[in-house]
Amino acid sequence: QVQLVESGGGLVHTGGSLRLSCAASGFTLDYYAIGWFRQAPGKEREGVSCISSSDGTTYYAESVKGRFTISRDNAKNTVYLQMNSLKPEDTAIYYCAAQGPTTVQAMCVRPFFGYWGQGTQVTVSS
Repeated sequence: QVQLVESGGGLVHTGGSLRLSCAASGFTLDYYAIGWFRQAPGKEREGVSCISSSDGTTYYAESVKGRFTISRDNAKNTVYLQMNSLKPEDTAIYYCAAQGPTTVQAMCVRPFFGYWGQGTQVTVSS
């Protein structure tokens, strides 16, 4: 059974940092595309960053480029999202998603991913 569990969310001040973790179980992360999405109150869920399984190609939303970094530790079967220089507009529930096994380049859109975690809250105070 595929399961994704996010952790690392919390409350930080503007300019602070958080590292989100997504621990996978029931499958081997190596062969799965992984994405981080977020959803703020009253807004659509949007793709923040995604990484392909085949060549590790990454994608970042324009709003987080230069501030967020996605990475994967296949040995730990875990994916991370390092978030620096956080802004109040980054406040949202952050979700980890997976799709695979696949070598197709990940599309950082909600319909691409079939497996989702329960989400972790990130709140950035001004």
